[in-house]
Amino acid sequence: MYDVKSKKAEEFINHQEIMETLKWAHENKNNYDLIKDIIDKAREMKGVSHREGALLLECEIEELNQEMYSLAREIKQKLYGNRIVMFAPLYLSNYCVNGCVYCPYHYQNKSICRKKLTQEEIKKEVIALQDMGHKRLALEAGEDPVNNPIEYILESIETIYSIKHKNGAIRRVNVNIAATTVEEYRMLKEAGIGTYILFQETYHKENYEKLHPKGPKHNYAWHTEAMDRAMEGGIDDVGLGVLFGLNHYRYELTGLLMHAEHLEAVYGVGPHTISVPRIRPADDIDVNAFSNAVSDEIFEKIVAVLRIAVPYTGMIVSTRESPKTRERVLELGVTQISGGSKTSVGGYADEEVTEEEHTEQFDVEDRRTLDQVVSWLLQLGYIPSFCTACYREGRTGDRFMSLVKAGQIANICQPNALLTLMEYLADYASPETIMHGEKLIQEELKNIPHDKVRRLTIDYLEKIKQGQRDFRF
Repeated sequence: MYDVKSKKAEEFINHQEIMETLKWAHENKNNYDLIKDIIDKAREMKGVSHREGALLLECEIEELNQEMYSLAREIKQKLYGNRIVMFAPLYLSNYCVNGCVYCPYHYQNKSICRKKLTQEEIKKEVIALQDMGHKRLALEAGEDPVNNPIEYILESIETIYSIKHKNGAIRRVNVNIAATTVEEYRMLKEAGIGTYILFQETYHKENYEKLHPKGPKHNYAWHTEAMDRAMEGGIDDVGLGVLFGLNHYRYELTGLLMHAEHLEAVYGVGPHTISVPRIRPADDIDVNAFSNAVSDEIFEKIVAVLRIAVPYTGMIVSTRESPKTRERVLELGVTQISGGSKTSVGGYADEEVTEEEHTEQFDVEDRRTLDQVVSWLLQLGYIPSFCTACYREGRTGDRFMSLVKAGQIANICQPNALLTLMEYLADYASPETIMHGEKLIQEELKNIPHDKVRRLTIDYLEKIKQGQRDFRF
């Protein structure tokens, strides 16, 4: 039976409930009054249920679809303003014991070069990332208890935080590693991680088990219940996601919303982020073998529905997507993007990689440098933010959500974003980016509503120009 408060995977992600939801959504896809009521309800910015979200996705009435897109833009602007948080992935190791059929790291792949970074190599990667201007990383590693034990992950986190190169510093390390135990989640929390991220890949249990035929990841319940164990281990910022293209997108969106509802119901706080990757070509992986590909049009609608359904949750789109697609979904609800990313192990410090040494997890579509991405965002009117203040001030989980719901983004996150942008301009930006950035900062200062906060922000900006660093509200 479906039970949102159950901690059993097949009860809080209940297949029968998803199928009944999809049937109901299909039957009502042209029910103007019902869909209009859901959209009007969503204007209160308290979200909508998984059934209501499924119906919005299914809606075939163009007038209401356009109203939906308009609402998604409105919610994004009211809750997050023009800020776009920047990050980069850091791949530690591609050793893996799982048999995932969509990932080139699967244990049977003999053509990919296996590599694990030493702590000295991690230092070089981090310095390269700091020299680009990054302050926030997402740690990635395959599941391998021998090559990638928790001790290796913890040592790597300690190494990353310890490196201070010129004015560079990694101030937040998010972690995307395999499902583990409550005790190991507690260890990650004590190591000072930001968000624990784990993609479900697909919520459809039967397909999940086919896509993961071998290895620990084959266990659907262990994987799906990971966020419960992470919460029990003290990690209150968790990030959900599915890999769109593995299963039908309607099923996956419903599953995502049910998972978010479950976390909210049991722990009082939903996911900190939701990621929406689409399957990409990779070594020995043929995307044409997967029949559930999601078109750009549907992808944009998924983003819009997620923004409406879970308004206080950050949304991430990586360099898997093209600049054109990223521009469109930024408008509809995305709040975090990667820039200058490498999906290979050791890809930042070692630019010269031979064909035999390739270690990429997937091909990227947006190959621009971080500075090019920052300049692009500035010209679109966004504030590229390198802020990590909430994490370091203890504003995580329900404390962060309370901040957003109270409308304090403009008085806290907005000035923090401007301060970290000024740091980037002073230390790393090209002349063109500096020009666009300083112009945008002057314009955005006017949008800080609290006079005292605005004056203090202006004072901090001047001090950053004089060489001081790391101011935050």
